[in-house]
Order: sequence, then structure tokens, then C-alpha cells
Amino acid sequence: MAVYAGNAIDNTWAGWLRFTGTLKSKDKSHTYSVRPEILDSWVRCDQARVNPLDERVHHQLDNASLQVMLRKNRELITIAKPFMDNLYQIVTGSGFVVVLTDVRGYIMEILGDEDTLTNPMTVSFFQGASWSEEEAGTNAIGTALFAQKPIQVSGSEHYCRKHHCLTCSAAPIFDERGTLIGVLDVSGKSTAAHLHTLGMAVAAAEAIMAQLNIRKKNKELRVINHRLTNIFNTMSDGVIMVDSSGVVSELNPIAKKILGLATQKSQNVLGVQVERLLGSSSSFIRRMLMCKESCADTEIMLDIGGTVSHFWASGEPVTDELGIVTGGVIILRPIKRIQSLVNKFSGNYGTLQFSDIVGESKAILEAVRIASLAATSIANVLLQGESGTGKEIFAQAIHNRSDRSTGPFIAVNCGAIPRELIGSELFGYAEGAFTGAKRGGKAGKFELACGGTLFLDEIGDMPLEQQVALLRVLQERKVSRIGSDKVIPVDVRVICATNKNLIKEVDKGTFRKDLYYRLNVISITIPPLRERSEDIVALFNYFLEKQDKHCRNFTVSPEVVKHIIRYEWPGNVRELQNVVERIVSLTEGRTVTLENLPKEIREWQPDAVAVVNSLHSEPGAFAFSLREERRLLMEEQERQEILAQLSSHRGNVSLTARSLGVSRNTLYRKMKLYEICW
Repeated sequence: MAVYAGNAIDNTWAGWLRFTGTLKSKDKSHTYSVRPEILDSWVRCDQARVNPLDERVHHQLDNASLQVMLRKNRELITIAKPFMDNLYQIVTGSGFVVVLTDVRGYIMEILGDEDTLTNPMTVSFFQGASWSEEEAGTNAIGTALFAQKPIQVSGSEHYCRKHHCLTCSAAPIFDERGTLIGVLDVSGKSTAAHLHTLGMAVAAAEAIMAQLNIRKKNKELRVINHRLTNIFNTMSDGVIMVDSSGVVSELNPIAKKILGLATQKSQNVLGVQVERLLGSSSSFIRRMLMCKESCADTEIMLDIGGTVSHFWASGEPVTDELGIVTGGVIILRPIKRIQSLVNKFSGNYGTLQFSDIVGESKAILEAVRIASLAATSIANVLLQGESGTGKEIFAQAIHNRSDRSTGPFIAVNCGAIPRELIGSELFGYAEGAFTGAKRGGKAGKFELACGGTLFLDEIGDMPLEQQVALLRVLQERKVSRIGSDKVIPVDVRVICATNKNLIKEVDKGTFRKDLYYRLNVISITIPPLRERSEDIVALFNYFLEKQDKHCRNFTVSPEVVKHIIRYEWPGNVRELQNVVERIVSLTEGRTVTLENLPKEIREWQPDAVAVVNSLHSEPGAFAFSLREERRLLMEEQERQEILAQLSSHRGNVSLTARSLGVSRNTLYRKMKLYEICW
């Protein structure tokens, strides 16, 4: 049964005649027997000057524009085509055509019987034809585009008389954002008009929109999956995926690498229990899968290719929407890399170089030469010297010159750690090793220094019982934490320092002879400051410039230079640095005078033992010694004066020679004589 039959058709036809018969002078108050949406469309067509009696074929896109339109709407066409085929199967042989247009109303796809496509009634249905209201008047496609809702236009409801033979049912198609992208239309003879046709068009359009949304979601899922896959494959940590039974389902490349799995063997790991990979220390995985418990930073050790590898492992359960555990993710982090980060941010690295060692004396240059050669080897180094001579500077310089410079530099003062704690500090301890032991245990300095250098300062103060353990670690390159029977390989270079005479300590029985010879592979003696007096002024000026934060450019009086050179400096370079810091803090002007020096330096006098000894020498020797002493004293005074003037003029030889009243050549000759390097 047709929707518009009998009087309904007659009334619509009469309305169309009245409306189109008064195009030039309509009575706006007249009522037409048509639906409001149809009348609104007629008015729009009238305002657009559409000719209702025009019999011409619709405007058609040229081939280039048609191809551009088809490429632009390829996805919509691809998705809509199967639904159009299904819809066409329903109307096959009925004279109906199934049409898909773009958002402008141009036909992109059309399905119909052979005679339908050539029928004069449907002659305007072809690819590239325009069915907008401005081109075709009131019609289901154009009106649906304007109203953005489904509509059926039948018979004389069409604004153009040439389409009165048609019934058209169209439904708009929207993308996932609600933007109109096209129209699906079913058109045929007006005598076959039925609301079911519009229902089929609407159902097909909704199916197309649903498929578009599914396609978009799938695309988003593919993008997300691609990103997750990239993250999974490029993570710096090892990742193992397991199912709810603990069976390995996936490993990322880093996990394969750190577990020692060759590429051809890695596939054989899939489908096996994770315990076979991680051993007995993987009990946390069962808690994760059975108790839905997240586990963080569990320490595990694995024997990989005969070498014990050390990891931190974390596990996170994966649940479905009901909260049921469906698997888990296990993260493996090599402890060495974590320790490297910890060392970096905790300051366990060396910053000092050989260039930071100030001095031109023969003794210090010889020490630097030996240390530079030692830096290129892996042998243990023993630094000997009084307190304050700069043993740690030498240790850091050796580390930074070596091929371990990118590794940690960890310094331990063996004399500052209580004897009962030094073992756990150096070698670490296992959980429960003693009362108060940290849960999970703690890594010792040997483990933290892996790949780098361990500097053991004041090694002579290490208790005998720990010397035995240290000797074993140095020999075997392996360490066992206190309270644990697991052996951990350590790759550490050891540099020791002491202010004691270790040979005497060996004789006294406080230091093991075998440990002494194990440490004393390369011995470097750092001279005290009193034995390198020619470096005192240079060090003084170096520290003065370094401490002068306000750029006051201090001038040092000659009296100050004389006193700092003749002083013994029992605290060595450290004492000199502290004195300079005191001077910078307490000096009000820009000139450092004698009053700015500490009292003990101002009032210090040399020992007279040498003079007393000369009284007991052979006859005539005393007189000779007095003459020699006087000569040496005069030369020393001249030397100190030159040094003072050089310091005052900041090394400018011309100004120094002028202030002394001598020529530059004479000054250079005296500097060479007194071994003054500036």
C-alpha cells in the first residue's frame, strides 16, 4: 500500500500547482496541503531560483573532480559498499536504485538493475550527478543534507516536475564526531512508495555509522598497540608477560638479552613456567598471581652461562573487568644499572683530575708521573703520605684517567667506621643477618663500586678480622654478604691510602703481611708540604684565587710570603687551604698582611738542633759552618724577596725586575739559580 494515495496525492499535487503557479507573486499567508518540511524546502528552492519545470539532466562532476571526491571518501565508500549490496539484494527487480552521496550531494556509488540505470525515470542517477536542493530541487538526498535527518520525498512533493515519478528515501551518515559526511538513498517509482523503504535506508545508514565507529576504534587500538609494542621492545628494563598459570607468553628483547637467551632459543621459552627462567627466587610471582599482590624490588640472583647475575624484580598482576587475575607483568632491572644511578645522584663519582694537583717540585711531579702510569693499569694502588697531603685527590685523578672513569668512585674511611660495622659496610648483609638488619638486606660498597673504583682510606686502621675478608675478596673478586651463602662477582679496582708505615704495622702484628703485599702492587708516596717548599707560594695563590668569591684580587705582603715559606705546615696542604680560607674570610681590605696570619704561623721558629750539632764537629768546622750558614741565609733571603715580588706582581717579570732594581736578564738568571718556576 502506498503512503500517498487518493486524496493525499491529489492535495499534494494541488499544493504544488498553487505554489509553483504563483512563483512570481505568492500569497505568503496561503496554506498548502503538504508537510512542513516539504514546504520549507519548496521555499528554499524558490529563493534559490530553481526552475520547477526544468527538464535538463543534473550537473555532473568532471572526471578529475570525480576522482578527487572518490579518493577523499574512499573509507566511507569501502565501508558502505557491503551494506549497499545487502540493501540492493532486497530491492532487486523492483526498479529501485541504492545511492551513496558525499556531503555535497554528489553521487559516489550507485547500485540498480540494468534497465533501471537506463530508465528515463531514473536518468539523473549516475556517478558524479548532483542531487543538492540547489540543483535538483526538493528531493530526499538534498533535503536530508539540509535538515540532517532522514526523510522520504514522494511524487509531487518533489519541487521539480521531472522527479514527480520518483519516491526517494534518504538517511544522513555522520562520523564519530557527529559531522555529516554523506547520505544513503533508496529511490524508485513513486507508485511503490512505502515507509518501510525509509526504515531500510535508516537501518543501513546506522549500520554504516556503527562500522565507521568500529573502524575508528580499531584504528585507535592499532595505534595504541603499536605504541605499546614499541615501548615494550625499547624499554631499558627486561619485561616478561605471564598468563594466570605463570606460563611465559612474551619477553621483550632486553629480557632475552639479560637472561642470556639466544634469538633462536627465545621462542622455546614461550609456554614454559616462569620458575624455569627465574629459579627458586621467583616465589613472589605466585603471590602476585594467587593473591593479586603487587611485588616491588625483590632481589634475585640467576646463574646465566656460569656467571651469577644480580637483578631487582617487580611484579604487577593483570586483571579483567571482574577483578579476576588473567596474568602478570614482571620487570627485571640489573642491579648494576640501578647502583650506577644511585651512585650518580648520591655523589659517588670522582671529579678531580691530575690538573687539580698544584705543584712543580720534583717530589710532587714524580708522584704524579707514577700515578699517571698507574691509571692505565688495573693493579691495586697504595697511596702513602701524611694526613692532608691530598691522597684522595690522587685517587680520584687515577680513577678519572683510567678506563673506569664512567663508573662509580666510592670512598670509604676505614678509620671512621666502628669496627663492628665495617664488615657490613664493605661487604653488605642479607635480610635477618643480625638484629636491626634492613628488610631485604643491603648491598655493600664492593657491590656499589662494580665497574668503578673503591677507595679505602686509612686502610691501616682496618681491624684484623676484616683484613682476612678483604684479602679474600681481592683474591677471588667475589663477595658474600654477611649472613648469606650466595657469592656475588664484583669488578672493582681498589685504591688504598694510609698515613701509617704499614711495614711497621706488619712488624707490630696489627696489619697482615699478605694483605700488605696484595695492596702494595703500585706504591706512590705523596711528599709532605715541608719537603716541597717551592710549591707553597703557588698553592697559596691557587687557594687564594679559588676562595676569593668577591673578586677582590688580594695583594700579599712580602712578610706573609716569608712566613708561609719558613713554616713547617704539619697539616700539609689541607692546613694551608684552611689558612687561606681564614684569610679570605677575615681580611677587610685587599692586602694580606702579617696580622692576617694565624698566631702559630707568625710566631713559628725553626729548630736549632743543627746549630747544636755543629758545635761538636771538627776544629774550624764551626767557623766554616757559620760562614756557609750566613751565605745560605743571604741567598734564601734574596730568593724569598724575589718570590714575594713575583707574587705581588702576579708573576709579571718586568714589573718584578723594576721593583728589585735589576734587569730582566739578571732576574731570569737568579730565578734559574734558585729554581724558581713561575
